[in-house]
Amino acid sequence: MAGNKGFAAVEKLAQRTQAQRGGNDRRPDNFDRSAPDALALWRDAYLESLGARNYAEGTLEGRRDALKVFLAWAAERDLTRAGQITRPILESYQRWLWRCTKANGQRLGWSTQRNRLGVLKDFFRWVTRQDVILHNPASEVELPRMEKRLPQAVLTLPEVERLLAVPDVTDPLGIRDRTMLEVFYSCGIRRTELCRIDLPDVNTERRTLHVRLGKGKKDRVVPIGTRAVHWLEHYLQAVRPRLCLDTRTQALFLTGYGGPFNPDVVSRMVAAWLAKAGLKRRGCCHILRHTCATHMLENGADIRFIQQLLGHEKLDTTAIYTEVSIKQLQEVHARCHPSAKAAEPQNPASIPASKV
Repeated sequence: MAGNKGFAAVEKLAQRTQAQRGGNDRRPDNFDRSAPDALALWRDAYLESLGARNYAEGTLEGRRDALKVFLAWAAERDLTRAGQITRPILESYQRWLWRCTKANGQRLGWSTQRNRLGVLKDFFRWVTRQDVILHNPASEVELPRMEKRLPQAVLTLPEVERLLAVPDVTDPLGIRDRTMLEVFYSCGIRRTELCRIDLPDVNTERRTLHVRLGKGKKDRVVPIGTRAVHWLEHYLQAVRPRLCLDTRTQALFLTGYGGPFNPDVVSRMVAAWLAKAGLKRRGCCHILRHTCATHMLENGADIRFIQQLLGHEKLDTTAIYTEVSIKQLQEVHARCHPSAKAAEPQNPASIPASKV
């Protein structure tokens, strides 16, 4: 990772060709597309129709991956045509998903199973509407029940300071990394939103950040804290001009190659910083988003303002932070519960053993 090598490595990275850098070119899937009702053929048409309806690229990638898993499973069983798929076959695939394990030996989460099956239901609904098949085999497939899970425990203020102190600010790339962490914590934005920030989106005088094409392709304007503004100005003046290899590049945060970040790279960077700070947390970038929202709630922010900051479409999504934050419940408990209001609680060690 360039940030760990220091700024001296940037020039060497910039000299690499595109072939040396690698890429994310999609490999051929080798699925059979010869039959008029071939699953792979109509998978391609389905994804194209979603793109024509202005679905987000992240949504398209997620559905492409989910359908690729199903098509690979079906091909192993010589099921390559839409007309061959029945409800029992889909239920067999559902049981296979339930038994499926990841590289770490753990089973797929219920939300992952539900999402993959939901994609299949939408795909076969669309295929049926195109008159490829007469009956939708997925119409009566029941999705797994959702679990009500709370977000990972957020960072405390001392833990946030430990994390922010990890990047080496004596190195220009360390200044960039510190600025990225400050923006994450101050604004509560998603990793993809941070990667999409362009220079015109930042207004340090008004202390605002224009988040473009957030989740669901929705724009919003969020405030930037004073400390984050300070690091942004420092980064823009002293570091970004040295990273920028093409003046036409508009991305705010630049890699050692002089281009915008990939969200997966940002996740690996934040995970490494968390580990270096001694913070064993899952969620990487999202843990800072949760921390931002929870700290604001604990300091008296109205939940509707937090909803606007995070860009949640529904208040119910934001309301989960009221369950994560225990501080206010502890205050009410201490004020209202009879045992919590006792002036001098009896020391359990002083109770005679005969009365226990």
